Amino acid sequence: MTRSATVPNPARRAGSGGVVLRAVLDDGPIARSTVARRTGLSPATVSTASTDLVECGLIRELPEVAGPTGLGRPHVPIDLDTGRFLVAGIHLAYTHTTVALLNVRGEVEARARLAHTGDPAAVLDRAAVQLLALAADRGGARLLGVGFAAGGWVDSASGTIVDHPLPGWAGVRVRDELERRTGLAVRIDSHARALIEAERLFGERRTRDSVALLFVGNVVDAAFATGDDVHQGPRAAAGAIAHQPVDSDVVCGCGRVGCFEATLSDRAVLREAMLRGIVDRPVFDDLLRLALAEHGPARELLIHRAFQVGRAVARLADLLDPEVIVVCERGVNQVPGCLDAARAGFAASSSVPRGTAEILVASSFPGLSLPVSAGAVILGELYRYPVATVRELAGASV
Repeated sequence: MTRSATVPNPARRAGSGGVVLRAVLDDGPIARSTVARRTGLSPATVSTASTDLVECGLIRELPEVAGPTGLGRPHVPIDLDTGRFLVAGIHLAYTHTTVALLNVRGEVEARARLAHTGDPAAVLDRAAVQLLALAADRGGARLLGVGFAAGGWVDSASGTIVDHPLPGWAGVRVRDELERRTGLAVRIDSHARALIEAERLFGERRTRDSVALLFVGNVVDAAFATGDDVHQGPRAAAGAIAHQPVDSDVVCGCGRVGCFEATLSDRAVLREAMLRGIVDRPVFDDLLRLALAEHGPARELLIHRAFQVGRAVARLADLLDPEVIVVCERGVNQVPGCLDAARAGFAASSSVPRGTAEILVASSFPGLSLPVSAGAVILGELYRYPVATVRELAGASV
């Protein structure tokens, strides 16, 4: 569970409002009686929770419809109200910042990409200005808060990027800086933990029980969740696997040989692609476009990486035994053949029976993982305790 300074008890769980809101997210429009039947809550509890959710603007009532047989009392379906609130997401990557607005269904309604210029204060200032400009263009929807996600070591309780080596951020109090610039509540987390939150909310339902996630981009990190808990660890450092060993003779900047990130990150693959003459500049989109256009060497390079990623994922599976493992890696997510290659690498290396390699799946958000992960930092909190979160973030008048 994401911790923050404004959520003092990290052990609390979603109450009936969260259960009802999640049921509406999954199956809406849906009748209250169906929500009660599927969740095990009493009809009275569902009715009370639904009334609270309508009043705070998270769900809406639709026109009455007749029962399935045309007999009996008509019912009033309920569904998410995606027009009342938006959340903002800011994602810090190696070379750029993504700023986005998402509705409560996790759908990206607007986004912008900003190249990094200047120190952390300048980057945050530009992101805040862009965020407020996007919100002004959206009209009537109210902005609930800002989710911020980044690689590296992120402490959500203090709202601080403890250490993110690639952009060179260390000890940056992101939450305080963004709250001062935007006037909005801000939550921050590592992007792997934020992505796993997004998968649990908006991805396939197998992720609800237990899920591990591996992110492979310019940075490499991981996350693990069981039930309603996304594991952070006592120092908020869970998921740091960049220097785990893989089968490689690549020398890492840490001085060791065969570190995961130094061998299989986007930066490492681009170096190899340039050495082979596949691309002439270190831009991953160039390599991806070639692979999608059936350029043999580009496609082979990404398929090889996918196989090695699958082998690395096997270690997570053997250690954690999750229901499903999500791989967020651009080849696996977008290039035909890469998911099969990752599953083959998994099957070759895991002690899990070979026929179950399908527990490895691609991200639910190809091309959108950065903005969705950032927005999920706020949305995860919203879906756990919706009424309290709306009142806290939007004010007592809601």
